Amino acid sequence: MGVTMDGTKQQRRGNTRQRIQDVALALFAEQGYEKTSLREIAERLGVTKAALYYHFKSKEEIIVSLFEDLTRPLGELVEWGRQQPPTLETKQEIIRRYSAALAAAAPLFRFMQENQATVRELRIGDTFRQRMMGLRNILIDPDARLADQVRSVSALFTLHAGMFVLQDIESDPEKRREAVMEVAIDLITQAHQGTRDRD
Repeated sequence: MGVTMDGTKQQRRGNTRQRIQDVALALFAEQGYEKTSLREIAERLGVTKAALYYHFKSKEEIIVSLFEDLTRPLGELVEWGRQQPPTLETKQEIIRRYSAALAAAAPLFRFMQENQATVRELRIGDTFRQRMMGLRNILIDPDARLADQVRSVSALFTLHAGMFVLQDIESDPEKRREAVMEVAIDLITQAHQGTRDRD
């Protein structure tokens, strides 16, 4: 009985934490990070500032926790990729999984893009950069021609373009996602085949 109650209490705490993160990110998107206060986040949630303080002491803590939670799959993907053979199938699967991770963390990545000064100041971009370098190192064959190395990296940034740059293009979001994925997979396939052709 105690375990269930503890589990429920912990789950409730986790849900509150996530609600705070979601509301904060929505407010940051609406009115900007600098102009949003903890008081406004508490008001939007319908809780006291003291209740909010129980979970987070500052806006910075909220953003750092969001970043850690939403980019954890990226770190796990790097670890997974390092344990796989450097086959075309592995590289294609990394592209697919990275696309899913980007989609799941889309609001945070939009925040990062629109608040680059804050991201630099809080140093949350450092972890993201390290993880991106980890993915890059898995996808690139160091012996490949430079053009094929560029193709490998371009596959990752094609996914970014699909999320940010192509948002205002008139099309069904699912069709756009499929088209972006097709181009990213084509790039990684060409890069891999270019490497194999040299062998």
